[in-house]
Formats: sequence, structure tokens, C-alpha cells
Amino acid sequence: MREFTYVITDPEGLHARPAGLIVKLAQTCASEIHIHVNGKSADAKRLFSVMKLAAKCGQELRITVDGSDEDAACQALTDFCLAEL
Repeated sequence: MREFTYVITDPEGLHARPAGLIVKLAQTCASEIHIHVNGKSADAKRLFSVMKLAAKCGQELRITVDGSDEDAACQALTDFCLAEL
């Protein structure tokens, strides 16, 4: 299992557009991907699950990746967070 953390810098937090892009990216991966924030967890492949986190600017996301392509998936998600959030 791989994991990384990222602090949200977008003033609007994890809103619909970046949440949708995360889900779209996660769905291309074979691994199980979960996003954790403030004691809540979401399946990163389900948009409503990710939106329900209601992650705000300044909050820390912990993203866990577990599966056959975890290294590549973790790198892709890390790159996405650095570029989009």
C-alpha cells in the first residue's frame, strides 16, 4: 500500500471540477484508492463519495492506494494534486 498527503490550496476547496477529475483519474487505475480527511473516508472512484467529504482549503487529504498498479497510480494522483488542487 502507498499513501501520500496533500494540503488543499484551492480557495474553493475540493469542489465539483477537481473532484470529478480525481474520480476520472482514479477510475483508470486498477488499485483501490481512498481519500481521507477529518476522520471521513471516500472511495476515490465514486464522485458523490468524494464530494461528500466537503474538503475545504487548508485541510489535509490523505490518499491511500492499494493494488497492482499502486506505484503508478500514486504518482499520477500526486502529480494531479500538485497541478490542480
